[in-house]
Formats: sequence, C-alpha cells, structure tokens
Amino acid sequence: MTPLPNLKPITASINHLLAQEPWAQRILASHAGKVACFDGGAVKLSWQVSPDGLLQAPPGDTDENVVHVPNVTIRVNLADLPLIAQNRERAFSYVKIDGDADFANAISQVSQGLRWDAEHDLSKLVGDIAAVRLVSGGNALVAGLRSTHKKLTENLAEYFLEEQPMLVRPQAVSDFTNDVTRLRDDVERLAKRINRLKT
Repeated sequence: MTPLPNLKPITASINHLLAQEPWAQRILASHAGKVACFDGGAVKLSWQVSPDGLLQAPPGDTDENVVHVPNVTIRVNLADLPLIAQNRERAFSYVKIDGDADFANAISQVSQGLRWDAEHDLSKLVGDIAAVRLVSGGNALVAGLRSTHKKLTENLAEYFLEEQPMLVRPQAVSDFTNDVTRLRDDVERLAKRINRLKT
C-alpha cells in the first residue's frame, strides 16, 4: 500500500490561500465538521473543515478497525491532473463525486476562485516595489513562453501539413471519405446497369 504523504505542508499551503480569501473561508465554514476525501487511486487525502473555514486533519482514531466515512469523496485520475491544472473552470468535469452534493459544490466553487496573491507574499520578503516588478516580470515571461509555444506549434503544424506532408487536415480526410463513398455508389450503380444489359 502506498504510504500517505505528509499532509501538513499541503494543508498549510491550502490554508494560506484560504486565509487570503475571506469569501472562500465563509463558504467552507458553512460546512464545518464535514470531511472531504480526494481519491487519486494510489493516494487518498482527507481533510475536515474547521469552524473558521480552514482545513485540518480529520479526527484520528487509535482503533484501526474504525473507518471514518467522508461526507464527500472526489475521485480523480492522476493522469488528468495536468488537464485540471490547465482548465480549472472545468476541473470537476474530470472527476467523479460521491456524497454530499452541497459540500462538493462548495469545494468546486472555492477551488475555481482561489488565486495565489504572489505579489502580497513577495512584498513581505523584498518590499512592495520589488514584488510588483518581480510579479510583472514573471507574468511577462509566462506570456512570452505561451506565445512562443503557440507560434512553434503553428509553425510545426504548417510544416507537416504543407511543406513536408506527414499530417492530413481533417477536412481533406472528410472530402476523401465522401469521394470514396460516392465512387463506391457509382460503381455499384454501374454494375447493376451492366447486369441489366446482360439479361
């Protein structure tokens, strides 16, 4: 069995984000005492919502035979995590949810709205002006990398479609399929005419 990861750093990171977003704490606080389990197959992580809307480890029990049933279980395929990270608005379309629908909806709402305020955290280390410049520079770098990635992808696609045809456009495949179907129908009609002429 896979050993459970140490939840303290993960819990602290999530609680740090929640502490910056009072609205998210209010949403979760309305579900205080409930336990959510994130089941990734090989790894299961569980948290209980505290009365202040932060996360904590669920109540432990020394008796290993006692099983704490979570209020909601969110099952996710670990291979889908990159897709979830790219499109957080559609994150819950990649998961299977069992249990309390209201609690699951609250988790979804919070997970979509939480944002890390990097500028705020950096300002504590380097000051306000440097933090603004670092975050702006980081955002510009990320935008530049995305633009470069997009251009490279478009150039490679054009190369393999036009200059060194190794790929085929979907419309060309559709046209070819329609032409083959039309040719087959024409051959069948011609064969029927020939058979009629023979008789």
